[in-house]
Amino acid sequence: MSFFSILFGKTDNTVLNNAIKEGAFLVDVRTPGEFSSGTVHGAVNIPLDRITAELAKFKGKKNIVVFCRSGSRSSQAKGLLEQKGFQNVVNGGTWTNVKNCVET
Repeated sequence: MSFFSILFGKTDNTVLNNAIKEGAFLVDVRTPGEFSSGTVHGAVNIPLDRITAELAKFKGKKNIVVFCRSGSRSSQAKGLLEQKGFQNVVNGGTWTNVKNCVET
């Protein structure tokens, strides 16, 4: 159990799991170097600082799951996408959290 799990309890991944089951567009918003060191099978790398330049890649996606190392950058990415009118954006938190959900 991680430090944050002890403090804040177990994360409820129900929304995340449902989005993944429906074939969500998985977006790793970490840097290319971080992405190359390990990510989620089927994910694409669109770093946080490139989100607004790459909006076309998000069009037409039913569900979008964004994730990073700690959940901070993915929270920012979710906010940016929602400001641009995208709905059904899920902050998956850490890439390992999303990976665990994908693999179950």
